[in-house]
Amino acid sequence: MKKFNLFNEIIVAQKNDLLNAINREQEFVVTIEGEVKYAPFSENDIFIFKGKHTKAPISTIMTPKVPTLSEIFGKNYQLVEDGDRVLIKAFSNWQELININTSNASYDDTTADGVAEFSDKDLEEIGWYATDFNVDYRDLVELLEEKCSGTILCIEQEEPYQFSGLGFLSDNDEAKKVMFEYCKNHIIDKIANDEDFEKESLEEDEITAAKFFDVL
Repeated sequence: MKKFNLFNEIIVAQKNDLLNAINREQEFVVTIEGEVKYAPFSENDIFIFKGKHTKAPISTIMTPKVPTLSEIFGKNYQLVEDGDRVLIKAFSNWQELININTSNASYDDTTADGVAEFSDKDLEEIGWYATDFNVDYRDLVELLEEKCSGTILCIEQEEPYQFSGLGFLSDNDEAKKVMFEYCKNHIIDKIANDEDFEKESLEEDEITAAKFFDVL
């Protein structure tokens, strides 16, 4: 998986696309690729902005002031207009980005407690059974981030170290195969070499898990 670190990334959108979206007075999003989209959104989209602009009512007394793009996006964004392009920095709006992206994420790694579950039911089932043999979600997340395709939307900085992220897998079938094989090999090794998991002394939950991974 590749990291999309909002501390470092500048999202480039086309100015005309943004102006058209604003003038439509319809909810729109800007993705990490800088695309401007309207509902229904794809489950693979990762948003750096989601909102809607409503024009002020027409007044017979004074002409309403046309807001700038920066005013429409809000104080948590840094925008630079560069000809036909708009350069966007979005890291200051991280908390809101968590809210609008969590429903599409494969896992949530934004809290101090770490990853607690996978959103895909098949991946979650693998993770659930694997815990009976001391495989935790952190092990599995690190495996997925190393072996599988996808994107980690995050804020990460080195000094002082800080990380918060949402994981988006590109191919759940690929991830399922990688996780299942890893857990199966781990359990085979545990039963063969760890006295706490000797085949003859396995508890009922451990037997069920071993059968799930085709070990017994």
